[in-house]
Amino acid sequence: MIRHIVFFTAKSDDHLDAICEGLSLLGTIPHSTHFEVSRNSKVDQISNEVDVVVYAEFADSAALAAYKAHPTYAEATRRVRPLRELRLSADFEAK
Repeated sequence: MIRHIVFFTAKSDDHLDAICEGLSLLGTIPHSTHFEVSRNSKVDQISNEVDVVVYAEFADSAALAAYKAHPTYAEATRRVRPLRELRLSADFEAK
């Protein structure tokens, strides 16, 4: 299983709802086995810069590649990119 985690920071707090809505489109793509979009609870004592988190699970790297190639992925990117400052992504195989 591949775990996919992406962190976003918003250019403005006013954009948070629109970012979450745009990222929620990704949950309609059929290739993930689990998908979540959540606002960061910002309770870490050291760092709270991240505003929104995407967490998804995929059966394998082929499913993740199909997810990223889906037209809805491009649409979500088109909507969210102008509203976000930073995007950090990690994909790793779960043990």
